[in-house]
Amino acid sequence: MIFDFRHDTGSGGDVVTTGLRGTLLLDSALHNKGTAFPDDERRAFDLNGLLPLHVTDLDEQADRAYQEFKFKTTAMEKHIYLRALQDRNEVLFYRLLLTHVDEMMPLIYTPTVGDACRHFSQIYRRRRGLFIAYPRQEEIEDMLDNRPYRDVDVIVVTDGERILGLGDQGCGGMGIPIGKLSLYSLCGGIHPARTLPLLLDVGTDNEEHLRDPHYLGWRSHRVRGQAYLDFIERFIQAVGKKLPRALLQWEDFSRDNASHLLDLYKDRLCTFNDDIQGTAAVTVAAMLGAMRRTGRRLDEQRVILLGAGSAALGIATQLADALIASGLPEREAAARFWILNSRGLVCEGMSDVKPFQRRFVRAGADLAGWRRDSGGYIDLEETVRRVHPTALIGVSGQGSTFTEPVIREMAAHVERPIIFPLSNPTSRAEAIPADLFSWTGGRCVVATGSPFPPVEHGGVSHPIPQCNNSYVFPGVGLGVVAGEARRVTPAMFMAASNALAAFVAESPGAAILPGLPSIRECSGRIAIAVGLVAIEQGLAPRRTRDELERRVAATQWQPRYPSLVPAANPVLSS
Repeated sequence: MIFDFRHDTGSGGDVVTTGLRGTLLLDSALHNKGTAFPDDERRAFDLNGLLPLHVTDLDEQADRAYQEFKFKTTAMEKHIYLRALQDRNEVLFYRLLLTHVDEMMPLIYTPTVGDACRHFSQIYRRRRGLFIAYPRQEEIEDMLDNRPYRDVDVIVVTDGERILGLGDQGCGGMGIPIGKLSLYSLCGGIHPARTLPLLLDVGTDNEEHLRDPHYLGWRSHRVRGQAYLDFIERFIQAVGKKLPRALLQWEDFSRDNASHLLDLYKDRLCTFNDDIQGTAAVTVAAMLGAMRRTGRRLDEQRVILLGAGSAALGIATQLADALIASGLPEREAAARFWILNSRGLVCEGMSDVKPFQRRFVRAGADLAGWRRDSGGYIDLEETVRRVHPTALIGVSGQGSTFTEPVIREMAAHVERPIIFPLSNPTSRAEAIPADLFSWTGGRCVVATGSPFPPVEHGGVSHPIPQCNNSYVFPGVGLGVVAGEARRVTPAMFMAASNALAAFVAESPGAAILPGLPSIRECSGRIAIAVGLVAIEQGLAPRRTRDELERRVAATQWQPRYPSLVPAANPVLSS
């Protein structure tokens, strides 16, 4: 059964009509209030005797839940506890997260979600989302019909092949859509009932998982080539038929598939790839913040990116587009970037240059006299020595690759080096912030992909901003949903970057990114900026700014208990 979850806010408060009764009502995470059910609802919904006599409020429940949370000693235990709470009572889950967002966001997403994906089959407790498996592709439409709630605004989908920096996790990749959509609700205010996590199970090439007797996914090596593309096409057709107005976010697909699928479907449905576009948008915003810190201009930067996948090229592309918008010619803008893959600097003569990398390939004539290794490749240290970069960005998924010699060479030529080790989880970070401050004499401007504690250097405590996509994609999604946009465009992500950078500039004492407690307000600002671009581009109904602002505010769900009204036709407990 697909449930309607409709709110009536005309009376000044949320009112939900439901046919659930008794234990079925208590077992529904989006309806359950636990001990906060008032006496009249206990009688109306056959709950008398199923709950302790004392009626609590949401704040008291959140305090009790936090005390229980503190008994958990490891990050994984805390992650499991929070997920179990989400499965039991979603309103309480989000109220707890909002109250302790700095402490708990790293537990429901990076870095802890990486371990949760690796051990997904071992810690699996209760269903959430849809698993669409290749052997049952004839039944995709039926699977979509089995979604728990009828109206879906946002879908996050992965095939589990490139989870964070951990590689192929197969069906364990479902932890990413679940985590991302939790952030849509926590940070952006998208109602949890209007989100849908999806895992496309096309097998796995992770031999450890294939040998694991507890692995829950399809036990086959990955489907590739045309068969894979045909499966994706069938999935997209089913989504277009069943959920034509939903925003679909691609997440953690392989380097080649990520770019290809985005190019293939960006003009057919409302969709974007967070690894490419979300990562780029938050990094551009962080760079704009770094410009304020260093007193330099964006068009003065020389940028080296370690990593040549979809995330790196997304960052380079949006930064280059920002430079072009500032007046630089295309060729000069592209020339500000040096990109290295696992073998070395991407340049003419490399045999494996991908189509999406060609814009930033370095000409061989520009590299005459550069030192090369035995394979003929130019490494990071030589590139830094020759380029004297002002900014070094890591999206390689390889830990500790920003070595002391590399950073000291960079710092010898730049007064305020900008260094962003963005790979996550924490074990894959290209450098530790404390080392960067030590090697640069405290002169660096740092942002990381995973959370790190403040660094004490020279008697000063330096907070380390987390350059995380959660600053961008919830606001983009909120803007698309509230503004009723039909497509997602690069201009919307540029608007998101500028709105995020402006929000930081207005925040007293902010670093280059805002603190997590302000992320809901920040998402609202981004949503308005994105919605205005959608209107300007003719991709959304025409509205004034005031009308759009009212829609954004009305769309942002708040975690509080609604009043429940019995439906005419109850769903009876057995």
